Amino acid sequence: MILDNKSKFLYKIFENKDIQELQILTPFITLYGFEVIQKIFNTKTKLLLSDRVEKILGINEELKYKNQLKQTFLARKFAEVIQKIEVKSTLQKNLSILNIIDKNSITSVQGNFDLSLAGLGKIVSNNYYTNLVVKNEREFINIFNDLWNMPTNEDLKSKITDYLKKIYEEKSPEFIYFFTLYKIFENILDNFDEDKIINSRTGFKNTVIWNKLFNFQKDAVIGAIEKLEKYNGCIIADSVGLGKTFEALAIIKYYELKNNKVLVLTPKKLRENWNIYRINDKRNILAEDRFNYDILNHTDLNREKGYSGEINLETINWGNYDLIVIDESHNFRNANFKKEKKSRYQKLLEDIIKSGIKTKVLMLSATPVNNRLNDLKNQIAFITEDNDKAFTDYGIKSIETTLRIAQAKFNQWMELPEKEKSTKKLLEMLNFDYFKLLDLVTIARSRKHIEKYYNTSNIGKFPQRLKPINIKTAIDNENIIYIEDINNTIKKLILAAYSPLKYLYPSKREEYAKKYDSELGEGKVFRQVDRENALIDLMRVNLLKRMESSINSFTITISKLINKYEEILNKIENYKNIEDISILDINEDDEIEGLIGEKIKVLVKDIDTIRWKQDLKEDLALLKSLLLKTQRITPQKDNKLKNLKTIIENKNKNPINPNNKKVIIFTAFADTANYLYENISIWAKENFNIESCLITGSGNNKCTLNISKDMNNLLINFSPISKERNKIDPSANKEIDILIATDCISEGQNLQDCDYLINYDIHWNPVRIIQRFGRIDRIGSKNEKIQLVNFWPDMELDEYINLENRVTGRMVLLDISATGDDNVINQEKATLFYRLKQLKELQEKVIDLEEIDGTITLTDLTLSNFKMDLIEYLKTNPNLKTYPTGIHSTLLSDDNKGVIFCVKLLKEEKSNYPLHPYYLVYVDENNEVKLNFNNTKIILDLYKNLTFNHTLDEKAISLLKDKTKNYKEMKPIVEKLKIAIDSIIEKKEEVGIKSLFSRGDINFSNEFNTFEDFEIISFLVVQ
Repeated sequence: MILDNKSKFLYKIFENKDIQELQILTPFITLYGFEVIQKIFNTKTKLLLSDRVEKILGINEELKYKNQLKQTFLARKFAEVIQKIEVKSTLQKNLSILNIIDKNSITSVQGNFDLSLAGLGKIVSNNYYTNLVVKNEREFINIFNDLWNMPTNEDLKSKITDYLKKIYEEKSPEFIYFFTLYKIFENILDNFDEDKIINSRTGFKNTVIWNKLFNFQKDAVIGAIEKLEKYNGCIIADSVGLGKTFEALAIIKYYELKNNKVLVLTPKKLRENWNIYRINDKRNILAEDRFNYDILNHTDLNREKGYSGEINLETINWGNYDLIVIDESHNFRNANFKKEKKSRYQKLLEDIIKSGIKTKVLMLSATPVNNRLNDLKNQIAFITEDNDKAFTDYGIKSIETTLRIAQAKFNQWMELPEKEKSTKKLLEMLNFDYFKLLDLVTIARSRKHIEKYYNTSNIGKFPQRLKPINIKTAIDNENIIYIEDINNTIKKLILAAYSPLKYLYPSKREEYAKKYDSELGEGKVFRQVDRENALIDLMRVNLLKRMESSINSFTITISKLINKYEEILNKIENYKNIEDISILDINEDDEIEGLIGEKIKVLVKDIDTIRWKQDLKEDLALLKSLLLKTQRITPQKDNKLKNLKTIIENKNKNPINPNNKKVIIFTAFADTANYLYENISIWAKENFNIESCLITGSGNNKCTLNISKDMNNLLINFSPISKERNKIDPSANKEIDILIATDCISEGQNLQDCDYLINYDIHWNPVRIIQRFGRIDRIGSKNEKIQLVNFWPDMELDEYINLENRVTGRMVLLDISATGDDNVINQEKATLFYRLKQLKELQEKVIDLEEIDGTITLTDLTLSNFKMDLIEYLKTNPNLKTYPTGIHSTLLSDDNKGVIFCVKLLKEEKSNYPLHPYYLVYVDENNEVKLNFNNTKIILDLYKNLTFNHTLDEKAISLLKDKTKNYKEMKPIVEKLKIAIDSIIEKKEEVGIKSLFSRGDINFSNEFNTFEDFEIISFLVVQ
């Protein structure tokens, strides 16, 4: 008789037999096959297995039974049986033997069976089975005995038991979280394998810079090099204070060791931060690494001649760089394309990145996304050389389409009612491929992430942030002038000096449009007239800002404006029309009588001078009236300055950390910084015997110590511990305690010796305030506590923001014609509303960028945090990789009751879902889908928050065992699993149908999925 499992089935051979002994040689046995024939193992049994032990978990044809979630119950039962029988491995392949010995007969089966449901004939299989049944043939017993006694056999009892334990033993919630992450990211773990990414022959790990990095910085370096090699670029968007500059220096050194030519593009104010590490100078703590990169300022991209450092801009070979590092890359958010002369963006993209040799691009920015998700588009274009299809192989069919859809979703989110407008809601709305795109090219970690997931004991912690001190102060102590009076005057100003094109004769407008209008691409034009209108609005804001900064700064500005107006009026009065010349014939350097202006020049003869003079004189009268009042306010009458001195005095008498007298005073304006230095430095020296210094972007630095006024030298002497002064100049013993600076040092500097930072004027963008505070709010600080002090205008914040709003009038972002934003004015109002909310938050506590309500950072949008979590966990828990799928854990929680499932789609199909083929769904206790798989980031955040450091929850385990009868009755959880999988199928079909009606590729599977197309990977039961 032949058992083919079509009409005659193997499992029936065991029926109605009084079995005394069993001998089985088979490739494998599965849990589900065991469930069918478990009773036969109550007798003496010898089991020989020729295949992998891991087959116990089941074969593909049994996956729908795996989704019944009985693995734990069956594994425990099977483990009990294994202890009672004998089981060995064998090298004998392609042969199966079954000998059933009972009282009266021997039944033998020889063929190709296994002990799965398919092999037993319990389910239909595509495999063809031919198993011959013979009676009372002792030859098969002899064959089995010979195979059983082969010296190459190994006892499998402990191996099988250990594997079964991995299935049935209780796991901690944290373990299941990391196991889930492992399965999701398993295929990309090589991307983070240090030894595979870093070429050890370069000697990179012996460099000074590599050995100065903390572990979290090393991880960023490895991740960035992997992305540079694989995708040609990377954006490092770590939060303020995490050391992006040192991370970039390590990456530069790696490529220099490979003989690559490197260019660093930096804002001019940060040039010295980079230059110090490549010069032969005792202040260079990385001198041994012999850095050899070139440095250019962002502004150098606008220049065609002259020198930048030692580089001749006229002869430089722009196309000869292997790697470009762009510091503060958010400055290239906007792609301006000009008609006559290339913009910085064009120059960088076309002359450096696209031309010459293949160029990798590393970008650094804590804020690559501002208030438009589309901000990334132009930065990513540097990586892809503006190839919209560059990431097609990674599931991004069109970068432009991906970002355009994301921007549209963001715009919808901005219009939501205030109660609904949360980061969580935005994450729910965004398209999958946007997350995937970010994941490809960005690395973004937050301060909280570093604190939570890295061992910082050898570094030190972040200091404790004290509640900010907020000071409101009147302009002067004699009530000479009020902020409202100044505002009313500013609103009346026409600012005619800044809008000469407004006064052109109609016949001349076309000539000037030809010369000064800019093409934005796609037929769009940026008119110079519009630019002038925007400039006027910015001037009004600037006047208000200078007044808020210091009355001295405001007075200087008013004086300069008066001089400018008088100069223009003088030129108009003295002009004699000698020659007939067109503005189109005039070059940038021409000096012609009757030519007014600097960058934008106009000929007096082309202007309606009667109208222009009238408006100029009107402005001039208002400016002079302001000046008469402000000149009366001397430093002795300056109320704000008086308050500052009181704060410094209190700080000296009552330091927040032992013997720490250090203070940083930030201001947005060099005029204010100079004014403060003049009035603070001598006073502080005389009263407290402390030294002061002044650092401004103009380079006119000052110090009460007789030392070099170079910026880096001043900073070393202000923060000698963080700047390692002892290695540079061991004999130095004097320190600077008061640092007065503009925002030229608000980024890229570690000044953590200081514990006290004062914002003498408030930057209305909270990001700038946080960046300033990031100079002292750094990991490894010697200070236990740090203090932020903010000066505010003497009025309610709402009133001040509204005042600014009125001053700006109809000011809008004029580059929006290229961004896809539809309702710019509403967006601007929303931005103002968020600024107000954010500034109010900052009055109460110091917060991180990613914590600011309404601010979207890359740490909100990427999955890199979870990958780094996993990598760190695997370092101490490598056995995680050996666990089978289908496992679970449980915990008790007051909220979030339900089950988080991770399932895998078994059918091969293309998808732009970032975790494909894995899907996460959270079903609540009422069998409602609380979070669908498109809420990837939110589910992972929830998973992490629920399980972090969560060991075995014995109460939860006991409760779940009671509910499921020791995991035998899993129907309630299986029901939730069905709901989860149905929601995936439904959502995928919905996405597919939507794609039929959208631009771009159709995202539709050839056939619909079913419950059996998914495999359970893990689940967390929250009770």
